[in-house]
Amino acid sequence: MGVGAADLRRWVGAFADTVVANEQLLTSLDSAIGDADHGGNMARGMKAVVAKLDADPPATPAALLKQVGMTLISTVGGASGPLYGTFFLRMAQSVGDADELDTAGVGAALRAGVAGVVARGKAEAGDKTMYDALAPAVDAYDAALGGGELAEALRAAADAAATGRDATTPLQARKGRASYLGERSVGHQDPGATSATFLIETAAATLPAP
Repeated sequence: MGVGAADLRRWVGAFADTVVANEQLLTSLDSAIGDADHGGNMARGMKAVVAKLDADPPATPAALLKQVGMTLISTVGGASGPLYGTFFLRMAQSVGDADELDTAGVGAALRAGVAGVVARGKAEAGDKTMYDALAPAVDAYDAALGGGELAEALRAAADAAATGRDATTPLQARKGRASYLGERSVGHQDPGATSATFLIETAAATLPAP
């Protein structure tokens, strides 16, 4: 059984709940090396996403992902809105008119989303950004595809995202507001990599059919 619009809605809802529950953590992380607005911006944006999805539930995966992306771009301030919005919009493009996604289709959509983040933010591995969590996640997903099980691939992706997130702590930021701090950005976990890990972890918890 593939991943349909209802499954993606469950994922987005879980991501929203996790972001809201961890708003203060994200704000605290961002206060150390950024503008202290990542938690508030993401919580506001995800609440708006859930409200839109509840008011007018999209019938197809692509329509749902596009609505999520457009809502984030229009409601989230700073860099997070365009980056997360582009992630979901590129996923929507990858999905096309499919009613359901198989394991390979989910992986292709995730990779398309990460490619969108790169195109928008110009980040590379080691820049201390959300890419440091997302890139290893999609690589781990693809590596686990041999087994063919969605749950296994997503769990591998979530574990890799968490490892990538943790690896941002000793890095010196080379992108965004944190890069202005130079060496003072060392020793702080990146807030974007943290929220990106929530994104992959909630996918692992929700997308496999319950």
